[in-house]
Amino acid sequence: MGTSYLEQPLLTSPGQPLRVAVYSRIAHGIRTGVFPLGTALPRETELGTALGVSRTVVREALMLLEEDGLISTRRGVGRFVADAVPHAGLEEFRPLELVLAEPGVTIELRHVELTQQTATDFVSTYLQLADDARFWFREAIASRNGEPIAVVQEYLPVGDDRAGFGAAVEAALPDIDEARSTVLMRIIDRTGLAFVTGVCRIGVSVAGATRAKQLELKAADPVMLLTQTADLDGRPAYLAKVIVAPSVGHLAVRQSSGG
Repeated sequence: MGTSYLEQPLLTSPGQPLRVAVYSRIAHGIRTGVFPLGTALPRETELGTALGVSRTVVREALMLLEEDGLISTRRGVGRFVADAVPHAGLEEFRPLELVLAEPGVTIELRHVELTQQTATDFVSTYLQLADDARFWFREAIASRNGEPIAVVQEYLPVGDDRAGFGAAVEAALPDIDEARSTVLMRIIDRTGLAFVTGVCRIGVSVAGATRAKQLELKAADPVMLLTQTADLDGRPAYLAKVIVAPSVGHLAVRQSSGG
């Protein structure tokens, strides 16, 4: 399974180093269980062949993975997935399933709606679309071990002309009502497209009548609002609004000093 996952086309955006794309592919595989905790990774040469990159690129990506605590090296034996994966916070752009992922926790999405709409002010602003442009709107309810914890609204442009992206969106949508994931997760899983810039705006609000019913809350209960955007080829390509229930607890943002 790991080999077929690695052999999916490795697509990068202009200016993105190959080592970052390789890092993202392997890290995603670790976090989603393609490479189980504590197991050995393929050797450098095998990784390079499967991914279609040089051994130098693989070695640089593995170094980054080790620095971030996702793998470890056993001298004379090989590289292994960490026994426990660090919980990544909001500082890295990733599908919601990975933002909320924790060991022993199952995150699933229940499909609510998929429609094609004309751009609203909200969508036009964030995706930089013309006023008469069309976009896909997908809404789903995210549950953690069966408990509803977030309303996930995804917005993607229709007929995008960036290489591979428009086709990836169209391929991910026909059976999305049967999927237990975000559209973003399906696109990344199937294509490996690398979104090079992600911004997450954090706000607070109240649930309101409709969202309270979806999340099994009271209308006046507080919720966290996450507005995520990501660029592809220097232009906004993905927008999501996530309404998060208080039961999720804290969401971390790692900080470091400059230098």
